[in-house]
Amino acid sequence: MNILNEVDQALANQLIDVRRNLHREPELAYEEFKTTEKLREWLTHANIHILDLPLQTGLIAEIGQGNGPVVAIRCDIDALPIEEQTGLSFASEIPGKMHACGHDFHTATILGAALLLKARESELPGKVRVLFQPAEETGHGAESVLASGGLKGVDAIFGLHNSPDLPTGAFGTRTGALTAGVDRFEITIKGVGAHAAYPEKGVDSIVTAAQIITSLQTIVSRQNSTTEPVVLSVTRINGGFTWNVLPEKVELEGTVRTYNEEIRRQIPIQMTRIIEGIAAAAGAEAKLHWYPGPPATINHGEWADFTKEVASDAGYIVHDIPPQMGGEDFSFYLQQIPGAFVNIGSGPAYALHHPQFDVDEAAILPAAKYFALLAEQALVKLQVKA
Repeated sequence: MNILNEVDQALANQLIDVRRNLHREPELAYEEFKTTEKLREWLTHANIHILDLPLQTGLIAEIGQGNGPVVAIRCDIDALPIEEQTGLSFASEIPGKMHACGHDFHTATILGAALLLKARESELPGKVRVLFQPAEETGHGAESVLASGGLKGVDAIFGLHNSPDLPTGAFGTRTGALTAGVDRFEITIKGVGAHAAYPEKGVDSIVTAAQIITSLQTIVSRQNSTTEPVVLSVTRINGGFTWNVLPEKVELEGTVRTYNEEIRRQIPIQMTRIIEGIAAAAGAEAKLHWYPGPPATINHGEWADFTKEVASDAGYIVHDIPPQMGGEDFSFYLQQIPGAFVNIGSGPAYALHHPQFDVDEAAILPAAKYFALLAEQALVKLQVKA
């Protein structure tokens, strides 16, 4: 049995209270004003310096003194537009909004790491930037942080996501692609409306849409190597308004997931060729609207290995996990700064984004201790390299 000493138990209770406080009042992307003020209050109370940056929501704090390397640790703070169904005593008090992805867990973890690092501030061989990032669920919150200048001079960066696929006490990451590039698309197909009894007098947008949906799958099965994973999913079809009329227009929407950046660039070209070709053959018009999201999260091998070594030293059961088709805008940081993204086991539960999702709160304190240790050891490693 893992029995905590009084100091650890006090910190564990504090971080659980933080997590529950945030869970009760979830805020969506770019609306995290109250969450930001809570964080500002908690950090100020701990005498942790907060950087003055042009961020409307979210913030970056800094711990450490003097010259030396700079390491960043990051969590995300936004919630999802989901009606909570957990029945928890601290369930969301905001209708239609919920921390269904565990960002409250992430925030409590990184706040805990900040408190632990502050207690050792005079011994740190450099500085740690502590990033509470807004709007991860949009896929673009990281870009606003980079634009703020808050990560200038950072030598290495680390982030986390809880994983209901890993038990509490387990840790997972890998070298290379950990999460996929995430892109969204819309397709508008315009035919000629007609009575359903006389289809020859119109151009059937529904039949055209059906042929496009089927043919798009050849991009995965016939136009890209089977050794390079690609997912192309049409997730929404909207067309027609009654049973005996062929509609003029059909709208499709969906997502593409890739790990390879070159393949990612080719997908919209391949889609356009199929969409416009099928529409032209039917006498219809069709257009692709492409909305790029975050790229694949590519962990740097040296730092991925380092996170696993530190995790093992911290008592985690370490796994080299397979790549995931979910997305993560931490990828934008890794395009500019060396580092790694890791998964922390949060216990068996409903899947991420499920209205009954929950985490094992016993995982918070070990994760906070791990990130404090990771940041400090990364500073030591960078100082030796220098």
